[in-house]
Parts: sequence; C-alpha cells; structure tokens
Amino acid sequence: MKYSFTALAVLLASTLVSAQMPTPGSGPLTRHYRDGETLTYHITATNEDWHYTAEASGTANKTASGSYIEDFRWTGMTSNGQPITLAPAMAQFRQPLSLDPNWTPSMPDLSKVDPKMVGPITDLMTFYVDLWLMNKIGVLQHPGDHFLVPNPQTSSWADGTQVLVGKDHVDFDLNLQSIDPVKQTAVVVVHHVPPSHPNLQLPAEWMQVPVADTANNWVEVTKTKDGKYEAGVGKETFDVTITISTADGKILSANMENSVVMSGRECDDAALTRCGVAQPHTIHRHIEIALEH
Repeated sequence: MKYSFTALAVLLASTLVSAQMPTPGSGPLTRHYRDGETLTYHITATNEDWHYTAEASGTANKTASGSYIEDFRWTGMTSNGQPITLAPAMAQFRQPLSLDPNWTPSMPDLSKVDPKMVGPITDLMTFYVDLWLMNKIGVLQHPGDHFLVPNPQTSSWADGTQVLVGKDHVDFDLNLQSIDPVKQTAVVVVHHVPPSHPNLQLPAEWMQVPVADTANNWVEVTKTKDGKYEAGVGKETFDVTITISTADGKILSANMENSVVMSGRECDDAALTRCGVAQPHTIHRHIEIALEH
C-alpha cells in the first residue's frame, strides 16, 4: 500500500523532541551506505489466487543534500509462473528508497507505472519505510525494545483509472525482536494496526458500520469493465518481519502478512447508493523479499 510520510516525519520531530534519543547513526539498525553499491531483491508474493515474482535492483548514491538514496529499477516479473512483458514506461521508471534517517520518503506517481507493478512497488516501499521509521526514531537499541507510533496520515494506492478510491489508516507498533552478534543480524517486527479512530473519508453511508472488531480502516472502490463499481470496506492489518545486517544495516530478507476482513458490494452508480447485497470476504496477501548475492 501507498505511504506518504512527510507529515509523519514532522509529527515525530515535534512529539519526540524531548525524548532521550541516541545520535542518528549510532544504533544497531543503522544503514551504512557506500557510493555505487547495488542491491538486488527477489520478491515472491501471493495475493489470494494470484502468484507473482518480481526483481528490483537499486544503486546507492548521495543526494545534493548529503543523504543517501537507492534508486531502484524493476527488471522483471512473472505472473502465475509465466514471464510477462511490462509496459515500456517501466524501462525509465526509478523508485527512490532509503534507510537514511535524514531523507524523507515519498511515493512515486502510480498512475505512470504498469498497473501490474503497483503491488511490488508499494510492498518494497513498505519494508523500507518500516525500517526507515525505526532508524528515524532511533530509540530501539536492545532486544525487547518497543515503540508505538500514532500515524496522522492515511495512505492511498488509487491510480485514478481502475482503482478510484484506495485508502487505509494504520498506526505503527515497532519492535526490536532480537540481535545475533555472531551472525551480525537483527530481527525487527512492525505491526500495522488500526487506530482507535481512523481518519478515513468513506464514500458511502453503509461503509460506516464496522465489519470486524475495530472501526473500519480500509476502503477501496474499483471500476469494472462493464461500467459498474466494486466497493469494499473493512479492517486491515500488516505484520512485517525484517532481518537486517548489523554490519551495514541493509535488509537481508523480509516478509509481510497482510489481511483485510471486508464487506464488499457491487454497485451501479459512482455514489455507491444502488448496490447489491453485502458479501463478506477476507483478502490475504503474503510477500517475501530476499537479497540476492
């Protein structure tokens, strides 16, 4: 899913100003960049009955402001075991990501990428931003350390063409699970959990009714080929586990369990007032990334 963290970074700067935080770059999760270093990740994912893989390669370079970024290009994809041809625009597309706490994440324009790549692009960003957030805060130093970050931002993955509305709102439960000094690795876990009062503008009245045991924090409206609208609302959670090299802070591997307990309806109108009977459904996605050597 899409994340926009400019406001979140501002929130952290104001709410944590009095906290006794270590100097950036001094923690066990710190990323130590080298100019020109290239990392390639292999992504394997299951999205209900769709199975896909993708490859992304990023090269580290220093920006004019002095922070480091990794410019990722997407080099291949398979869908249900078959290689697929991506839109020509993907050859020029670059996705800047970073674990440097002095850099602020931003999302590329998803309307300009191959629709099949929206999932891989946003999932790789989720892994990076989760770890970036832990480095930005800097308070997680020892196994068992934990920090809850209220998130002021909703996230959107709408492309304006097929996905007309796509938003969620989650808080971040950050955990440093373990450090292995022999293997020089650390494991962190980030739970993306619904806020007590999600800040979502739901497009229809029927979407206000909670689907699960919390207020609804996920909504999506897509336009179908026959001119109808598929609309759903519900509870979304993510559980992200990342294994990091404590030698240089790069991500070695990671996995994500993403589920949405939802209620969906097919509607005849864009206002979602002329709709069929609600259909309960649970969406489950499993994503893994691994650093290629």
